Amino acid sequence: MEQILKELPKKAQEKHNENRKFFAKLKKRPPKNLDYVMQELHYEEFQRTDCLECANCCKTTGPLFTKADVERISKHFRLKPQKFIEQYLRIDDENDYVLQEVPCTFLGADNYCSIYDVRPKACREFPHTDRKKFQQISNLTLKNVAICPAAFNIVEKMKKAIGN
Repeated sequence: MEQILKELPKKAQEKHNENRKFFAKLKKRPPKNLDYVMQELHYEEFQRTDCLECANCCKTTGPLFTKADVERISKHFRLKPQKFIEQYLRIDDENDYVLQEVPCTFLGADNYCSIYDVRPKACREFPHTDRKKFQQISNLTLKNVAICPAAFNIVEKMKKAIGN
């Protein structure tokens, strides 16, 4: 896995222009079955991929925390939401709550998440490759293929399935 993660940013960069053009076409004319295709590709990839072997998303990026996330997680810690925010979060350039630092505070050395059952929505949905109206998140996907080997594989298979 280390070797895959080491090569991933370079591979993603090599495919960036191709992917950008593909997503631009996809946005203009998404196939009627796109959601179905993406859910199938996502399901197949995650039958083979074990996130616990990787956890690169947790090591390199931080999720956005919604108000509901803050309330749920602070309740889990038996903290007042404001105390949780002060202890773990900061406000980014876009006025969103994000982690104060990465790797994620809640990631263990074994790649397990200590708040897995109450983790943020962004973590539950990452890498967002099974999302409805997938074509609407192409900018996010372009970033995620450089972070997540599964997202990279799904996008490569999607280009073949839908036609490049």
